[in-house]
Amino acid sequence: MTDSIRDRVPNHLELMKPTFAALHRLGGSATNREIVNQVIEDMGLSDDIVQVPYSGKANMTALEYGLTWARTCLKKYGLIDNSERGVWSLTAKGLQTQNFDPQAVSDFYFSQKQTPEQVETEDGTPAEEIETSAEETAAWRADLLDILRSIPPEAFERLCRRLLRESGFTEVVVSGKPSDGGIDGHGIIHLAGGLLSFPVVFQCKRYSGSVGASVVRDFRGAMAGRAGKGLILTTGRFTTEAQQEAIRNSEQTIDLIDGELLMDKMKELELGVSAKMVEVVEVDKDWFASI
Repeated sequence: MTDSIRDRVPNHLELMKPTFAALHRLGGSATNREIVNQVIEDMGLSDDIVQVPYSGKANMTALEYGLTWARTCLKKYGLIDNSERGVWSLTAKGLQTQNFDPQAVSDFYFSQKQTPEQVETEDGTPAEEIETSAEETAAWRADLLDILRSIPPEAFERLCRRLLRESGFTEVVVSGKPSDGGIDGHGIIHLAGGLLSFPVVFQCKRYSGSVGASVVRDFRGAMAGRAGKGLILTTGRFTTEAQQEAIRNSEQTIDLIDGELLMDKMKELELGVSAKMVEVVEVDKDWFASI
């Protein structure tokens, strides 16, 4: 990857107004992923920029890192806030604010720090500290993602099967047949208290990068005649084109579960992840070894 591409990734100052505008556009509240996708669309960022990895310790892209700090600064300034479930929303002050100076917001954030070490920056972007309020940067997420990407493929498929079962699916089967055209398994989801049910086929992808539109398109082709609903689970992330492709055909809808949502669901279901009362989240490495 050339330095010129990395240099084109917006920093936290350049991302503050797009983040604020994205929340307005999304109705005043949104998840991290919704904000990321909206900012990418509004700023017209290309995939090569979106996929640039962050060079520091956090397991994320450079864009996600910048957006983390944009949200953190905006929160400290009182324009936005976030819930325990990771949903960001405009505050009363944010709803009344029409314009602001990103540099002033950033300066205010760092003026609240107590020691010089806490305000060190790197290339204009906060370098070392990532607040715990930005959940996608938490240490347990990086630890969990490393495990998910290192376990054998068949173990990851078994994990996905367990997750679907815990989420209400029945008759979940992992085929494990290369000839299935990208379909790794199938199950039945029940709705309305069991009054409605329909078959779902799924695909499990242990990716460290992005899943493109071609993967979603090929998966839809494999679904033909087998199910009207599909699900792709990955440890990576989906490109904007992949997300658009997933909703292109209303008769064969495909839901996308990226690494962030997958980890959220595992925490919720306590699958190899336990949340203590003091919100100390631990990853059980022995649990994954036993899959």
